Amino acid sequence: MRVLELFSGLGGWRLALGNRGAVAAAYDVSEAANATYALNHGDQPKPRELATIPLQQLAAHGADTWLLSPPCQPFCRMGNHGGLADRRSRAFRHLMDLFREAPPERLVLENVGGFLGSDAHALLLERLRAHGLHRLELQACPSRFGLPNQRPRVFVVASRRPLAARPLPDLPPRRIAECLDAEEDGTLYLPEAALARHRHGMDFVTAEDCRSTCFIGGYGQRFVGSGSFLRSTLGVRRFSPAEVARLLGLPEGFRFPPEVSREARYRLLGNGLSIPVAAWALSHLDA
Repeated sequence: MRVLELFSGLGGWRLALGNRGAVAAAYDVSEAANATYALNHGDQPKPRELATIPLQQLAAHGADTWLLSPPCQPFCRMGNHGGLADRRSRAFRHLMDLFREAPPERLVLENVGGFLGSDAHALLLERLRAHGLHRLELQACPSRFGLPNQRPRVFVVASRRPLAARPLPDLPPRRIAECLDAEEDGTLYLPEAALARHRHGMDFVTAEDCRSTCFIGGYGQRFVGSGSFLRSTLGVRRFSPAEVARLLGLPEGFRFPPEVSREARYRLLGNGLSIPVAAWALSHLDA
């Protein structure tokens, strides 16, 4: 496969792709994401707004596969449910216009569960049917892949070749302790005033637990509904960005540029992929 990695972020699709193909080009408008991508993968994504990109530019890469994770906020549980009317869907709408003119041979899209049944989902299905692509709609959570993290996501897998669903693995999740840093960062511990105010809505776990909730981009600022917090004899703390990266299945050598702030790292991870789950979705394209 010769791949376009659209909304490339940290390069999760590239990691999940493995030896199935090569990334012809990656696109993202985030400076922090592109710097992180370049540091870890050696290639610099195109800092181009996908909502305005001309068909000729995408076609020039000679790609036959699109891998994309459009912004989930228009479809997520805590979002505004604006769907295609949300300004953050502009790039997706434009890509669907380009798809109508020059569809790829294969496409895999990842998003939150609310994408299914949305107007954006209906538009994608219309495009796939019009060009005769086969499709699968999959749902998976990394807790089935041995990771102690709950991050349910949906995937739309499309190809000109017939597709068949593969069984989900059912590996027991590891202990959170296996994903923790060797040395704790003491600045991650929460002040007692914040705990007193928010504790009733927070999700607490210990190192011996085998589950954590989904980490979102606002984990660095929010307390409720943003992800789990680690309780120990020393108090309660946030997971570090490196620990969240391990819970997503990112490789141990994954790094952030030093100039990318902690809050920006949480945002990038919150918008990222669970790598084993994305790799499983891509496996449906194997011959």
